[in-house]
Amino acid sequence: MTEPVEGTPPVIEDAGALRAACERLAAGTGPIAVDTERASGYRYWPRAYLVQIRREGAGSILIDPIPLAGELSPLAEALGDAEWVLHAASQDLPCLAELGLDPPALFDTELAGRLAGHERVALGTLVEKLLGYTLEKGHSAADWSRRPLPHDWLNYAALDVELLVPLRDTLEAELAAQGKLEWARQEFEAVRTTPAAPPRAEPWRRTSGVHKVRTPRGLAAVRALWEARDEMARKRDRAPSRVLPDSAIVNAVLSDPSTTGQLQALPVFGGRVQRRYSAHWLRQLQAAKELPADELPSTSTGNDGPPPVNRWGDKDPDAAARLAAARTALTTLAERHTLPVENVLLPDLLRRTCWTPPDDRSPAGVAETLADGGARAWQIELTSEVLSTALHTTA
Repeated sequence: MTEPVEGTPPVIEDAGALRAACERLAAGTGPIAVDTERASGYRYWPRAYLVQIRREGAGSILIDPIPLAGELSPLAEALGDAEWVLHAASQDLPCLAELGLDPPALFDTELAGRLAGHERVALGTLVEKLLGYTLEKGHSAADWSRRPLPHDWLNYAALDVELLVPLRDTLEAELAAQGKLEWARQEFEAVRTTPAAPPRAEPWRRTSGVHKVRTPRGLAAVRALWEARDEMARKRDRAPSRVLPDSAIVNAVLSDPSTTGQLQALPVFGGRVQRRYSAHWLRQLQAAKELPADELPSTSTGNDGPPPVNRWGDKDPDAAARLAAARTALTTLAERHTLPVENVLLPDLLRRTCWTPPDDRSPAGVAETLADGGARAWQIELTSEVLSTALHTTA
């Protein structure tokens, strides 16, 4: 499938065209396919630069939300209380919410594919396997903040919603036949209603390669460069990696240059653009060297969860035995129901439960613990009994 059935629609960029599109949407019937295109890897902010919508009776609609900022309330009204169909919804919902667009009901075709037992759940793969069409692909990693958007990009974007509703219907039938439709509905609702994660306390610790830096003073230098880069990236609305790659941050810290010349001799820092900021980056490194000891970051991440699993055998052999038994039981359940084991129960919740089991390890006590940890009702019903058995295991 190289282009939409009705052709690639024009991009809506003004309030008048939006009102006309909203009238078509409101007059349409059935679920509404929704997708967005962002500029990940190019821009700092994960906003939507294109919104694609399709509904039976309304056709496909492409909306540029940038010139329509603050004027999308007619769209929210036109979408009404219809179910939205998205693929990998958790990726799109935050930027849609930023536009004032929140689904009253949700069907996630990627999650549905996982629950139905499909090993590969990319949109193109599912469409080809279940509907017999091969979608034109190739622009998912493009800079969607570019204007004007090329026609072939718009064609690609429109195709992403062309078959979402037929795919939804096929997956719903599969889930119903497998007795998993209610499970899927609970999962969709959890995706729809889960609040955004709070900001990380120390986001700089996610710098790729930071594990190579082993001293508090070195970590302070990573933090200083990361924060300076983040401020620059935010002001310019550029992806941080395009301001300064993580690898360059770690390399600078490990090399410990004392002059701009030494810094510029390192990979990346010798480039034409980076040479302009050499003094700025060097100041961050020098400031980290001058920090008092009580302001240095800890070499420990301060994780409030269990230790790494590979240390359980030494720290708590019984906990290691509980986890091994629980993993075996959940793998058996997953195979029996043709589910990914991580969808049977979140791995983090499983680890926490095995490391610090409830005082009441009966199925009822385990069920209460899982509910407190955010497990869905279907997961609790499926796993509480076998986990109760596993939690009584000792080394």
